[in-house]
Amino acid sequence: MSVTMQEVMKQSGVAFGTSGARGLVTAMTDRVCYVYARSFIKYCEQSYKCEHAIAIAGDLRPSTERILKALVKAGEDSAWKVVYCGRIPSPAIALYGIDKALPTIMVTGSHIPADRNGIKFNHPQGEISKKDEQGIVSQAVDFDENIFDANGMLKNAPALPAVEMEAEENYCKRYPEFFGTKALQGLTIGVYQHSAVGRDIVVKVLESLGATVKPFARSETFIPVDTEAIRKEDEELAREFAHKDFVDAIFSTDGDSDRPLLADDVGMWLRGDVLGILAAQALGVKRIATPVSCNTSLEKCGSFEKICRTRIGSPYVIAGMESLVDNADASVSVAGYEANGGFLLQTNLTREFIDSDGRGGEMRATRTLPALPTRDALLPMIAVMVRVREERMCVVDLLKKLPKRFTVSDRLKEFPTEISKAKLAEIREQKLGAKLFGSLTAKPSKFKPKDGSTPRPFHGEVVAIDETDGYRMEFDSGDIVHLRPSGNAPEFRCYVETEAKDRSDELLAGCMKVMEGWRK
Repeated sequence: MSVTMQEVMKQSGVAFGTSGARGLVTAMTDRVCYVYARSFIKYCEQSYKCEHAIAIAGDLRPSTERILKALVKAGEDSAWKVVYCGRIPSPAIALYGIDKALPTIMVTGSHIPADRNGIKFNHPQGEISKKDEQGIVSQAVDFDENIFDANGMLKNAPALPAVEMEAEENYCKRYPEFFGTKALQGLTIGVYQHSAVGRDIVVKVLESLGATVKPFARSETFIPVDTEAIRKEDEELAREFAHKDFVDAIFSTDGDSDRPLLADDVGMWLRGDVLGILAAQALGVKRIATPVSCNTSLEKCGSFEKICRTRIGSPYVIAGMESLVDNADASVSVAGYEANGGFLLQTNLTREFIDSDGRGGEMRATRTLPALPTRDALLPMIAVMVRVREERMCVVDLLKKLPKRFTVSDRLKEFPTEISKAKLAEIREQKLGAKLFGSLTAKPSKFKPKDGSTPRPFHGEVVAIDETDGYRMEFDSGDIVHLRPSGNAPEFRCYVETEAKDRSDELLAGCMKVMEGWRK
């Protein structure tokens, strides 16, 4: 039987979002995942020079093992060798594919709840682009429908192959080989493990860099940690741990360990887009690509020679990074980051370090970190803490050096994407930004009413609109409100930015109250 990828997407509702294909576990049947994998393999045969082998890995959510087995079956039926790399971070399987010139697939729903999952694809040179997605979607696959039951599940699912440990090992070696085995010596770092697939790898890498590590809050039940919308319980947990145990910082990640969470010594989590700026500064990166939703301290700090603002999603950031590469000068470093903190390294990064000469003296050594153009959680957190140690300061000291701009975000959960898009269209067409959010963004009047009543605020006006992704409004007060439907789940996201943390929290609460009214 021949089935097109488009037919399967339409029937199942499982479609490409901002990062791979995602959907409800009930919709991601073995048949759906099998066709996705067969289509990807067929596309790679047509578009990339590679041996007939594919590497796969997955996160720790309950449905992942079943989907991995469907991918094994897809590989076997395509006459491709399947290399199973176990449960490892998304950047680890991507790095393995780049090193071996193999396409790879990561089964992960990232930060979304356990009732959903996803499949993330990498071609032999890295993460797939939007053009690659279209190539995959255009495929048709021939297979025997009798291998599936009436519910779309494999009648005889294959066993997973033995785990190939090289992918994990190479990822772990990447950081001490560049930063050195004493890069974090003298620092104590807590690791909030929860159900992140890289929870033990984070500990292993930090210890290899010389840090004292204190793991905590390990969970055998999947926890959907979203680095863009941090749960109150995760905020409280970090503060309590930092208060109880002395630490210089706390590390954590999302479910597939490609998005970081870094907290300072008192357990205050940093925003991912602020971490991205600090990491790029620490690494000496010259050019940056980042989504339009990220903190504008990037431009205001003056640390970077070129900046490219993109749509939200790693494929767009990758395209932005590619546009910044200077083919005539390999020393021009290019990186990117997202609001979720995921850090992408487009070019090799070369730095000079001071090492021991083995005779009690010092010597200068130049080391290179190879490019990894996909989201990585470890690199930005390690880079910042290496700088903290080198300059003998705290994380908060680095934050104080940045311009005072504060971004916060939240989202309406279980809010249909089509309704989100319709609401944005209404705001755009009727120019409702000032009417809906003007009073929230206005600055209080300096003139006191003669009757002694409380001064009324000026009504804020929209002075700039950016529709790169969603609807981003800048008001005359300098406040920013950015509305956008999520590309991965039925959620309506809101990002705000102001010049003060309390003000940002207040503005976000007001915006979310307005948005909640749209459910009616």
